[in-house]
Amino acid sequence: MKRIKHKKLILGIVIAVIVLIAAIPLIVLAVSKAFTAQESVVRTDWATETGSIVGTNEEFGIEYAEAQVGDGLRAMQLIPDDIEEEGFTYYDLDVQQRLAGALQSLKDDSVMTWTATTPLAVLNPYGTGSNGLYLYFTTEMDTKVSYTIHVDKEGVSDFTADAMDASGQEYGKTHEFQIIGLVPGETNEVTMTISGSWGNARQIVSFTVDMPETKSGYDTQLEVTEGTSEQPQAEGLFTMMRVNGHLGYGFFFDDDGVMRYEMVLEGFGLDRVLFDGNEIITCVSSSKLARIDGLGRVTQVYSLDGYELHHDIGFGADGEVLALAEHADSENVEDQVLSINLETGEVTNVLDFTELMEPYFDMTRPVTPTDDFFWQAGEWDWMHLNSLQYMESDDSLIVSSRETSTIIKVKNIHSEPEVDWLAGDDRFWEDTPYADLCLTQDGDFVPQYGQHCVELLRSGEEDGVYYLAVYNNNYWSLNSRDDFELDVDDSVGTDLYGTGSEKSQVYVYRIDENARTFSLDDSFDVPYSSIVSNGSACGDAGNWTVNSGVAMVFGEYDAEGTLIREYAYECTMQNYRTFKYDYTGFWFQ
Repeated sequence: MKRIKHKKLILGIVIAVIVLIAAIPLIVLAVSKAFTAQESVVRTDWATETGSIVGTNEEFGIEYAEAQVGDGLRAMQLIPDDIEEEGFTYYDLDVQQRLAGALQSLKDDSVMTWTATTPLAVLNPYGTGSNGLYLYFTTEMDTKVSYTIHVDKEGVSDFTADAMDASGQEYGKTHEFQIIGLVPGETNEVTMTISGSWGNARQIVSFTVDMPETKSGYDTQLEVTEGTSEQPQAEGLFTMMRVNGHLGYGFFFDDDGVMRYEMVLEGFGLDRVLFDGNEIITCVSSSKLARIDGLGRVTQVYSLDGYELHHDIGFGADGEVLALAEHADSENVEDQVLSINLETGEVTNVLDFTELMEPYFDMTRPVTPTDDFFWQAGEWDWMHLNSLQYMESDDSLIVSSRETSTIIKVKNIHSEPEVDWLAGDDRFWEDTPYADLCLTQDGDFVPQYGQHCVELLRSGEEDGVYYLAVYNNNYWSLNSRDDFELDVDDSVGTDLYGTGSEKSQVYVYRIDENARTFSLDDSFDVPYSSIVSNGSACGDAGNWTVNSGVAMVFGEYDAEGTLIREYAYECTMQNYRTFKYDYTGFWFQ
């Protein structure tokens, strides 16, 4: 009897183990799908902690609350009365107009005289930047404002900037700007210098701000490693985009790796920041772009009904932004290019690669659970476009296709689109209708594999010649065909997380359309990242900002490719990109 029970127990354990083993792929797939689904999640909780309610503006439906920023400065917050209602978002022009109206009412307050010593101060007035501090005051003479922020903490240097006034003027009697650089969770000592046009300091005002913690909970100080280059770093703030595990935010760090701004989005991530006059245009959710001014006010919203963004946006022809996208709820992914009219908001599908390259599309299949990118099982990720670069001279678009490890140029995109050339390992295209369109590799080098963020670096020495900056992930994986295998060089990675010896590179390609060739003009090694990432020029001295997303580091390199400083960060699996922008004309003079 005991033996029978023992056998039944063993049999039960064996069956349980078999069921568990069989379920593991399904569990992994479900977890992976949940991970990728976070990119389309829209924020539902916009509530924030405040002090006491001190007034109400019934005309605009806004409550005035005390901001919890310590005793060094009396500041307020503007709280929409519908902030907890379903569907509320700060990325709504009606909400933004109400906030602007309520703010204007405070500025027009006949009882108060707003001076540099008693300014109107509002924390995050438009709900888009958790640690942005709006100031408004007047002076008797035409002056400009600069400020220095001191935090008594190891590794945090003073942050100094010339404030960019909302008027766009350098000098004036009315001052309205946003202080950028207050470190979340710290006591910030602010010194404002009010200077005349001859450069003399007419007034110096000091106050402290106990800045609340970040809304995201993200680290405010990154681990910094010094490189060997002595080249000065470029001016600007490192702008981290689409940090997995913290989607719905944009993080801005200084050269010390200290957070100086936390942008609050509806969801998704920034992808890229485009500068248009004194405003920026960027992604604020997976189906929405917004135009934002230096005060944090959203001045225009571009909704992409029926589409979802992925990977990149960029200026196209005059008055438009081009965006990589996909049809929402379609099994075909990452193969569409949209045109967004910046004046009207009209969205047009300019390139559908399933039609443009239909003969190749017909050779592909959906991703399966046994592929390297199993988390995309069921999706037809046959092209995987991940960056775009518009070329005005011939109305063309250069796109990066990760799945084919190819850089593709399409000409006449607004009239009669046609593939012009392909650059990469031409063996990939040998048995396709596109073999004759491959540029010839000029020189002995390993071409790019799985590349990201292809950007125009500079024009060449003659028409038809130009240079492209490329983040060469140096990772080969094909998840959309069964009929093709490619032997790659030993230096090329084939493991998603690497084995320890692989390197990615920043490549500079010389494209010669006259000779129909591409050659490697320059390159340098960077930490290995099989997917995501970017290597982008920054500053006037030829420095580079390089993000290796899977390695979870970004760094600044000099023009020779020697590391100046590297920054380690936390995320879930990867951070998509990090650029360095100086924000001149937006936040800073």
